[in-house]
Amino acid sequence: MEQDIYEALEENPIIAAIRDDEGLEACLNADVRMVFVLYGDVCSIPKIVERIKAAGKIAVVHVDLILGLAAKEIAVDYIHENTRADGIISTRANLVQRGKKLHMFSVLRVFLIDSMALADIVAQKNLHPDALDILPGLMPTMIRKVRAATGLPVLTGGLITEKQEILQALEAGALAISTTDPTAWKM
Repeated sequence: MEQDIYEALEENPIIAAIRDDEGLEACLNADVRMVFVLYGDVCSIPKIVERIKAAGKIAVVHVDLILGLAAKEIAVDYIHENTRADGIISTRANLVQRGKKLHMFSVLRVFLIDSMALADIVAQKNLHPDALDILPGLMPTMIRKVRAATGLPVLTGGLITEKQEILQALEAGALAISTTDPTAWKM
């Protein structure tokens, strides 16, 4: 499955990040292969994921943002058992590790705010996430450094809205970028 996901991102490196039902509707008709689900609750997330899967897209759920789920491994178990999600995103190493054990595409989201955060990111490579998601994404130099230091695939997002910003992130070594801006999904 991992290889299929990497190939899908190489074919279309724009990830639709959705944070409400309006974004869900827009992404279903967009020419994107992967969707980051950044909203929902324990009651709605199975239906949200099902709609994404029915549209033939890869669904990755940000477990930290789903209302009603705790920051415990059981949250990943819930997503795995009650949805058809292909993967998870989390800022928590324990949840990423659990996703890996369940053979889900597991993304560690990190906020690169200073040199200490950079050191922490480099240390996280030992977790072996399937990808690192670095925010904010407007730092091509840092994307290069993280990619070189960890050897892990890098996704990035946050504040990216212009075509030039997308191209800079990709040229710096990002595998893909995520954005909530539907106009960027068409770039």
